Amino acid sequence: IYSSFLTDHPLSAMASGIKPQVEQGDSDLVVEDDKMYRNPTEVKMSQIVLPCHANHRKELSVGQLLKWMDCTACLSAERHAGCSCVTASMDDIHFERTIGVGQVVNIKAKVNRAFNSSMEVGIEVSCEDLYSNQQWKVCHAFATFVARKLFSVPLVPCTHKEQLEYSMAAERRRMRLLHIDIMKDLLKGQNEQLTVPTEKTRVESVELVLPPHANHQVNTFGGQIMAWMENVATIAASRLCNAHPTLRTIDMFHFRGPSQVGDRLVLKAIVNNTFKNSMEVGVCAEAYQGEESQRHINSAFMMFEVLDEDGKPCPLPPIRPEPLDGSRRYQEAIARKKIRLDRKYIISCKQTEVPLSVPWDQSNQVYLSYNNVFALKMLAARTKWTLSSEKNNVRLYTLEENQTLCFRIESEVNVPAARAFLLLSDLCCRPEWDKLYKQCELIIQVNDDDFIYHVLTPSVSEGGKVQDFILLASRRPPCNSGDPYVIALRSVTLPTHPPTEDFNRGEMLCAGFIIYEVSKSISYYNQTNPGVLPYISTDIAGLSSSFCYTFHSCSQYLLENRTRHSVLSDTEI
Repeated sequence: IYSSFLTDHPLSAMASGIKPQVEQGDSDLVVEDDKMYRNPTEVKMSQIVLPCHANHRKELSVGQLLKWMDCTACLSAERHAGCSCVTASMDDIHFERTIGVGQVVNIKAKVNRAFNSSMEVGIEVSCEDLYSNQQWKVCHAFATFVARKLFSVPLVPCTHKEQLEYSMAAERRRMRLLHIDIMKDLLKGQNEQLTVPTEKTRVESVELVLPPHANHQVNTFGGQIMAWMENVATIAASRLCNAHPTLRTIDMFHFRGPSQVGDRLVLKAIVNNTFKNSMEVGVCAEAYQGEESQRHINSAFMMFEVLDEDGKPCPLPPIRPEPLDGSRRYQEAIARKKIRLDRKYIISCKQTEVPLSVPWDQSNQVYLSYNNVFALKMLAARTKWTLSSEKNNVRLYTLEENQTLCFRIESEVNVPAARAFLLLSDLCCRPEWDKLYKQCELIIQVNDDDFIYHVLTPSVSEGGKVQDFILLASRRPPCNSGDPYVIALRSVTLPTHPPTEDFNRGEMLCAGFIIYEVSKSISYYNQTNPGVLPYISTDIAGLSSSFCYTFHSCSQYLLENRTRHSVLSDTEI
């Protein structure tokens, strides 16, 4: 097996006090003497897929790929922490392509953000065909690693891409913590449907952990445990369909405890539910030594399909859950499918594919909020802004990219960032300084950080109808010093507030404020669409300066209300 790791550690360039300059494309940083700087936590692995790594279809086994991904990510985490690290969890993974025997797997991992004793490591997997010289993306994942001891090495993002991943790591961490609550909400009111039994899909297997299965800390490789779990899950799926299934998606792996050399790992799998062309298999790993009771190590849920000769999914037989826990697993599988669809519909698709208004409900609000904040930070991270006009220290920038027009309005205000964040978060107060907000009503307070408003704006055309918007406002205070305050806005659809004949329903894809503490600058961003463009078109064309007037009014509002008690109290920040 050919394996290579990127071992250069260019921290010396950072320690020398040289400030790197970002190159266009954001892939490398240029420092003195034309030396290239690379992220110091980045680790790369390349592997040729041999027949011993393949499954019955002569494609790379997912279990083997998980082992390589976990190993690469662990090395990246340990490079940053300077101590031993263990796998805590692996977020959902969707495999876009398969990898054949003889092709090369390229895995790249780097630490996105470090918290108190844990780190998020981003993993990118691509495939390379040596004969055709083609490359394609296979999957990407986010893993959480926990250091064996507290570490004090700061992680300083340098490029725009690193800064974006650093910022969004906190939002992803928030989603992980809320996952259990989402499941509880979705399980309320589910009705059981009876079909055929699933007892025949139950699989139980025991593995003895030997030294080759362990890392340098004598703990079982997280990737090895995941590979064993994938193996028993595949057997369970095969028993239902009497064919060779293909693994498509893995829900989050969450490691609940360690395993060491000498442990007996009991791996259990069963089909939880089938959904026409796919099935969910639940699998868990438990460990024990000698006479001790079994310890729960890990659980995961894997989605399989059975493909015909043309590579299309085949219909699967319906199932009937086992008594007791089987019914619970059956209902939870339905809830997880809903969550997966929300994530795919809202988060996984490209920004150009995201619909303007997404139906909001309690079960998908976490993913909508994530997408709302992510879209604004992606917009703010773009670099090719052009200064269109400047007046009274208020600057208007535009950006034309991928057939979309975006604008940014920027100014400095001598008001503490936390106070400006509090005042601008309350959209009900916006009509006091923004003439485009005729009226704003709070419809739903989702939680302390997310709110849904009904906004009325003037008619776009002379004599036309007043325009209204249903907006989700997601506000995020900084996680660490140096992070900005964020107020993200986007349109959503509410069944209780459908479009009416009285108003022309408008839609907003991405907008909001970014507020920095250090520079005291406030930036407003908006990705325009036909419903928004008429309000700003004359400013962009240089025919008016209403943007300057609006931001001047905003500055005056913030200065006059430095101590005013808002509807959103200071204690909520």
